[in-house]
Amino acid sequence: MNFIGYRTVKTVIGSVVAMFLAMHFGLLYATAAGIIAILSLQSTKKQSLRFAGKMIGAFLLALLIGVGLFKFLGYNPLIFGLFLLLFIPLSVKLKVQEGIIVSAVLITQLLVEKTIAFSFILNQLSLVSIGVSIALLLNLYMPSFENKIKHEQQQIEETIKKILVDMSISLRAQVVSIKEEELFTLLTARLKRGREMASKSFDNNFSAKNTYYQNYMDVRLQQLRCLQNMRKHFERLWITYKQTTMIADFTRQSAFLIQKDGMAEKLVEDLSQLRQSFTTMELPQDREEFENRVMLYQFLNDLEEFLLLEKVLASYTKQ
Repeated sequence: MNFIGYRTVKTVIGSVVAMFLAMHFGLLYATAAGIIAILSLQSTKKQSLRFAGKMIGAFLLALLIGVGLFKFLGYNPLIFGLFLLLFIPLSVKLKVQEGIIVSAVLITQLLVEKTIAFSFILNQLSLVSIGVSIALLLNLYMPSFENKIKHEQQQIEETIKKILVDMSISLRAQVVSIKEEELFTLLTARLKRGREMASKSFDNNFSAKNTYYQNYMDVRLQQLRCLQNMRKHFERLWITYKQTTMIADFTRQSAFLIQKDGMAEKLVEDLSQLRQSFTTMELPQDREEFENRVMLYQFLNDLEEFLLLEKVLASYTKQ
């Protein structure tokens, strides 16, 4: 039974309860309440609330148009076609298109019954109210993503550490690690998954003002771009100089210190001193050395941007 998830269970319960309630109150077309409940059960609390609002808005619009057309032009398929011709573009214009299908089905029931009596309109409104209410009630429970996000954070930070260590080795040896592509692919996938979970976690908590996890993933995505740029630079290095070794050592040091409290700021200061020390060194002796040194400086600039973003992350954790 592991293939049956909590959302499937909620969908079954919601549709059955909605239909039973509609039947209990003696509503016509009671099964429609179950379908409305299914459609209103979205992935997060906020999505469900937004969908419910749009569903109700679309249905009220449909009633306004449908009742007017049926009253003055009669009940036949051509009038229903005219209804759709007006209703669909207006729904899109008002951004309530999510409710088009359900509203159209409920309006066809007016056509079938050939009535716009208040009692039947109340019947249709009750179907919508029951379906939406049951879905919102069931969506009060949503599983917490926090533990999963924290685990993803740990894996992301460990992968970043491995990438930086591999880069330091590559700078020294002038050989690209065979695991490099695998690590970048893994980091990209983890960040994408982490960002999705962070968004869902935020959308499931109406009172949450702290967007830490979303901010965390966004900053890590920016750091990924820094790492990708660094990767491009050292791939164009082909000779090891003293500066190369110094930057390799600093890159390795950064890999082990960035996630420790207060170290990001210190690393930025150390990088500034490292760059300053290069100004006192002997100038490049030939074009080849000059081009290599330019690549090293670009690599260092991207590493500095990476560390500055690490400082931004540290400020989020203090909030």
